[in-house]
Amino acid sequence: MIETLTNIQWFAISVAALSIGMSKTGVQAIMLMIVPLMAMAFGAKESTGVILPMLCMADIIAVAYYKRIADWKVVAKLLPTAILGFFLAIGVDNMIPNGQFRQLMGWTLMLALIVMIWSEIFGKENRWMKKWWYVAIFGLLGGFTTMIGNAAGPVMSVYLLSMRKEKMEYIGINAWFFLVVNLLKVPLQAFVWDNITWDSLQLNLVMLPVIGIGSLIGIRIVKLLPEKIFRRFIQIVTILSVILMII
Repeated sequence: MIETLTNIQWFAISVAALSIGMSKTGVQAIMLMIVPLMAMAFGAKESTGVILPMLCMADIIAVAYYKRIADWKVVAKLLPTAILGFFLAIGVDNMIPNGQFRQLMGWTLMLALIVMIWSEIFGKENRWMKKWWYVAIFGLLGGFTTMIGNAAGPVMSVYLLSMRKEKMEYIGINAWFFLVVNLLKVPLQAFVWDNITWDSLQLNLVMLPVIGIGSLIGIRIVKLLPEKIFRRFIQIVTILSVILMII
């Protein structure tokens, strides 16, 4: 696989590795731009198999740094319906051709964007966050979007921002949630979708130093970035990502 990569694919995966490292340790919204970029370079479903092992690598780095800044009760509540979302995504995959897969990812992100804007405008009056079904919906949507395109970042951001979590705390929750979720996805991606291979894993290992550099950059940026600017950045990158996926 490494020998046959085009210059565009090398560029895409290098940018992806750096951005994944940054996103997992702080600049989370930047990952949204990587989903459409990798989908265009490798194909929608194929790109998820290339991205997933890199996500796991970055998750381990993030958890090592933020291991004490997380609320495990939040993670535990999201996991049951997130796993259900995995199998829902597999069912949808069997119903649609690859050509429509990227658009499905885009419209899923559009839904997350609408919820994000709604939460930003009416968040102070949001009483749903204490309801069991509110957690269940976000867990389901998170599991679904992460399975079909590793695109659950905005879903989790919206959910945790609606809970009024401090910046560092919700980064820590994200780190633990996605480490567990991504590790659970590996056998499904490898044996159900057959898009994780020895060749793709070798490519992932080549990108490990780039992921590490991105992680260090992300840690530095998140310490300097004010909360308000952080929120605006998430919204802007989400809009750009949705446009790239749908057009």
